[in-house]
Amino acid sequence: MLSHVTVGTHDLERAARFYNAVLAPLGLGQRVVTPDGGPPALCWVSSHAPLPRFYVYIPRNGQPATAGNGSMIAFLAASDETVQAAWSAGLASGGTDEGAPGERPHYGDGYFGAYLRDPDGNKIHIVHRGDLHPYAEPKPLQENAP
Repeated sequence: MLSHVTVGTHDLERAARFYNAVLAPLGLGQRVVTPDGGPPALCWVSSHAPLPRFYVYIPRNGQPATAGNGSMIAFLAASDETVQAAWSAGLASGGTDEGAPGERPHYGDGYFGAYLRDPDGNKIHIVHRGDLHPYAEPKPLQENAP
Protein backbone atom coordinates (compact mmCIF):
# COMPACT_ATOMS: atom_id res chain seq x y z
CA MET A 1 0.00 0.00 0.00
CA LEU A 2 2.81 2.46 0.84
CA SER A 3 6.20 2.99 -0.73
CA HIS A 4 7.56 5.35 1.91
CA VAL A 5 6.69 7.93 4.55
CA THR A 6 8.69 11.11 5.17
CA VAL A 7 8.93 13.57 8.04
CA GLY A 8 11.06 16.69 8.29
CA THR A 9 13.75 17.68 10.75
CA HIS A 10 16.20 20.49 11.26
CA ASP A 11 18.72 18.25 13.06
CA LEU A 12 19.58 14.94 11.36
CA GLU A 13 21.92 13.79 14.14
CA ARG A 14 19.25 14.24 16.79
CA ALA A 15 16.65 12.57 14.55
CA ALA A 16 19.01 9.63 13.97
CA ARG A 17 19.49 9.10 17.72
CA PHE A 18 15.73 9.18 18.32
CA TYR A 19 14.64 6.98 15.41
CA ASN A 20 17.47 4.46 15.82
CA ALA A 21 16.33 4.00 19.43
CA VAL A 22 12.61 3.72 18.58
CA LEU A 23 12.84 1.67 15.41
CA ALA A 24 15.49 -0.91 16.39
CA PRO A 25 13.09 -2.81 18.71
CA LEU A 26 10.65 -2.92 15.78
CA GLY A 27 13.21 -4.61 13.52
CA LEU A 28 13.86 -1.54 11.36
CA GLY A 29 17.43 -0.55 10.60
CA GLN A 30 18.99 2.56 9.20
CA ARG A 31 20.26 2.24 5.65
CA VAL A 32 22.49 4.45 3.53
CA VAL A 33 20.62 7.01 1.44
CA THR A 34 22.09 7.28 -2.05
CA PRO A 35 22.54 10.99 -2.89
CA ASP A 36 20.00 12.02 -5.52
CA GLY A 37 20.51 15.77 -5.61
CA GLY A 38 17.91 16.32 -2.88
CA PRO A 39 18.43 17.45 0.68
CA PRO A 40 20.27 15.36 3.28
CA ALA A 41 18.18 12.44 4.51
CA LEU A 42 18.06 9.35 6.71
CA CYS A 43 16.20 6.12 5.97
CA TRP A 44 15.00 3.04 7.89
CA VAL A 45 13.76 -0.21 6.40
CA SER A 46 12.93 -3.75 7.46
CA SER A 47 15.52 -6.46 6.97
CA HIS A 48 13.02 -8.68 5.15
CA ALA A 49 11.40 -6.24 2.70
CA PRO A 50 12.73 -3.30 0.67
CA LEU A 51 9.47 -1.35 1.15
CA PRO A 52 7.95 0.51 2.83
CA ARG A 53 10.68 2.86 3.94
CA PHE A 54 10.68 5.61 6.53
CA TYR A 55 12.65 8.79 5.73
CA VAL A 56 13.66 11.87 7.71
CA TYR A 57 14.70 14.84 5.56
CA ILE A 58 15.95 18.36 5.92
CA PRO A 59 13.15 20.24 4.05
CA ARG A 60 14.01 20.83 0.40
CA ASN A 61 12.63 24.38 0.44
CA GLY A 62 15.00 25.49 3.22
CA GLN A 63 12.12 26.42 5.51
CA PRO A 64 11.91 25.08 9.08
CA ALA A 65 10.60 21.53 9.49
CA THR A 66 7.16 21.52 11.11
CA ALA A 67 4.92 18.73 12.39
CA GLY A 68 1.62 18.31 10.57
CA ASN A 69 -1.47 19.07 12.62
CA GLY A 70 -3.51 15.87 12.53
CA SER A 71 -0.61 13.86 11.10
CA MET A 72 0.67 10.72 12.78
CA ILE A 73 2.83 7.79 11.75
CA ALA A 74 2.02 4.39 13.26
CA PHE A 75 4.72 1.71 13.44
CA LEU A 76 3.71 -1.93 13.91
CA ALA A 77 5.24 -3.86 16.81
CA ALA A 78 5.43 -7.62 17.30
CA SER A 79 4.22 -7.59 20.91
CA ASP A 80 3.01 -5.43 23.79
CA GLU A 81 6.52 -5.68 25.25
CA THR A 82 8.01 -4.36 22.01
CA VAL A 83 5.64 -1.36 22.16
CA GLN A 84 6.86 -0.64 25.69
CA ALA A 85 10.53 -1.01 24.70
CA ALA A 86 10.25 1.27 21.66
CA TRP A 87 8.25 3.92 23.56
CA SER A 88 10.71 3.89 26.48
CA ALA A 89 13.68 4.15 24.09
CA GLY A 90 12.04 7.10 22.36
CA LEU A 91 11.50 8.97 25.61
CA ALA A 92 15.11 8.29 26.65
CA SER A 93 16.27 9.65 23.26
CA GLY A 94 14.57 13.04 23.34
CA GLY A 95 10.93 12.19 22.60
CA THR A 96 7.97 13.45 24.61
CA ASP A 97 5.06 11.41 25.96
CA GLU A 98 1.71 11.63 24.17
CA GLY A 99 0.16 8.49 25.67
CA ALA A 100 1.74 5.72 27.74
CA PRO A 101 1.68 2.12 26.52
CA GLY A 102 -1.58 0.38 27.21
CA GLU A 103 -4.60 -1.41 25.85
CA ARG A 104 -6.83 0.62 23.56
CA PRO A 105 -9.95 -1.63 23.39
CA HIS A 106 -11.97 1.04 21.60
CA TYR A 107 -9.70 0.39 18.56
CA GLY A 108 -10.14 -3.39 18.70
CA ASP A 109 -9.62 -6.45 20.86
CA GLY A 110 -5.90 -6.92 21.46
CA TYR A 111 -4.99 -3.38 20.36
CA PHE A 112 -2.04 -2.17 22.46
CA GLY A 113 -0.36 1.13 21.71
CA ALA A 114 1.72 4.08 22.85
CA TYR A 115 2.14 7.62 21.55
CA LEU A 116 5.05 10.02 21.58
CA ARG A 117 6.47 12.96 19.66
CA ASP A 118 9.91 13.01 18.13
CA PRO A 119 12.26 15.92 18.94
CA ASP A 120 10.82 17.88 15.99
CA GLY A 121 7.22 17.42 17.18
CA ASN A 122 6.12 14.69 14.73
CA LYS A 123 3.55 12.39 16.35
CA ILE A 124 4.52 8.72 16.44
CA HIS A 125 2.31 5.78 17.39
CA ILE A 126 3.70 2.33 18.18
CA VAL A 127 1.11 -0.41 18.08
CA HIS A 128 0.74 -4.14 18.51
CA ARG A 129 -2.38 -5.34 16.67
CA GLY A 130 -3.39 -8.50 18.50
CA ASP A 131 -6.81 -8.08 16.86
CA LEU A 132 -5.35 -8.93 13.44
CA HIS A 133 -3.42 -11.89 12.03
CA PRO A 134 -0.31 -12.90 13.95
CA TYR A 135 2.68 -10.67 13.33
CA ALA A 136 6.00 -12.49 13.10
CA GLU A 137 9.01 -11.25 15.01
CA PRO A 138 11.34 -9.37 12.65
CA LYS A 139 14.43 -11.10 11.35
CA PRO A 140 17.82 -9.81 12.49
CA LEU A 141 18.96 -6.73 10.58
CA GLN A 142 21.52 -7.06 7.84
CA GLU A 143 23.99 -4.27 7.24
CA ASN A 144 23.40 -2.27 4.06
CA ALA A 145 19.95 -3.74 3.45
CA PRO A 146 18.41 -2.47 0.21
